[in-house]
Amino acid sequence: MLEADVLSALIGDVYDAALNPDLWPSALRQAAEFIGGSAAALYSKDTTSKRGAVYFEDGGIAPQYKQLYFDKYITLDPSTTAQYLAKVGEPFGTGDVMSYDEFLHSRFYQEWVKPQQLVDCINVVLDKSATSIAIFGVFRDTRHGVVDDESRRRMRLIVPHIRRAVLIGRVVDLQTAEAATFADTFDSIAAGMFLVDGSGRIVHANAAGHALLAAGEILRAAGDRLAASDAQADRTLLDIFAAAGSGDAEIGTKGIAVPLSARDGEHHVAHVLPLTSGARRRGGKVYAAVAAIFVHKAALTTPSPPEVIAKTFSLTASELRVLLAIVNVGGVPETAAALGIAETTVKFHLRRLFEKTGARRQADLVKLVAGFGNPFAG
Repeated sequence: MLEADVLSALIGDVYDAALNPDLWPSALRQAAEFIGGSAAALYSKDTTSKRGAVYFEDGGIAPQYKQLYFDKYITLDPSTTAQYLAKVGEPFGTGDVMSYDEFLHSRFYQEWVKPQQLVDCINVVLDKSATSIAIFGVFRDTRHGVVDDESRRRMRLIVPHIRRAVLIGRVVDLQTAEAATFADTFDSIAAGMFLVDGSGRIVHANAAGHALLAAGEILRAAGDRLAASDAQADRTLLDIFAAAGSGDAEIGTKGIAVPLSARDGEHHVAHVLPLTSGARRRGGKVYAAVAAIFVHKAALTTPSPPEVIAKTFSLTASELRVLLAIVNVGGVPETAAALGIAETTVKFHLRRLFEKTGARRQADLVKLVAGFGNPFAG
């Protein structure tokens, strides 16, 4: 099959999974094959407890290794620190975090990666807050090799759609959405929901959606068209509705999270789900709709303390990793053992940390991190 055909089918399955979580394993399996990998997963990491959880996976990682990762190796994985600094939606591999030769000598590689015949993982941060990071990852084994330009290109083609599906899944929180009763299914959710045609004409709105229209602060009905109060957001929505009518792939990065502002300063966000293919197509045809729009209040976005520290002092992922280990574990030998790297490597990064932060001793670094952490306490 042509790449465009494979991608189109994959995107359709990803959007169907947004409304029916049971479809995620199959969609992730297809995503791994498309990008080039032996396994794929949607998972999260808690930035405070250093724990994590898998939301959906394709079964490519054995259960014992999955459990072992979260029990023991999550802090040894260099991507854990890199995810603080990663730009949302931009793929990265091990080589973007540290030298691959250094990675091969790490405990994480020797004890967790190598026994599974894995060699790398291409990760993308889908969403992040002060306390958690949501990630999509595709694991690459010896057949696929390390992350390369082709895997990055293919990851960029699918990531906007996966991110949109994950965010919509959070808002909708349904086990399944029967296409024949699409509008009835969505009437019960707390978020505002609208079904629109290609011109933005409202063909259905749930109770929360009608309340938003009645208030007129965020959204309004311009005749029978759904319109945003903010002019720029309104133009964006019109472009998205037109694109949605041309198919799932056409919507691309548009409408993943459209910011909507009210005159009183209150902020909402809109997610747009196309309805022109897959299991969603039947529901869209019943109501002559090309897209479903979900609108909810925007959560306050606060960067995590490690992210703030890294940006303040222009730290690399490796420097931030060593800094946090020095604070949480102790001296050079202990940090080297905890991270599974050489003491000389720790000392090199430590010298760079002293230069960038102005600290003179390890104790000063501990105080520095504590100073950034206190405002976020509680």
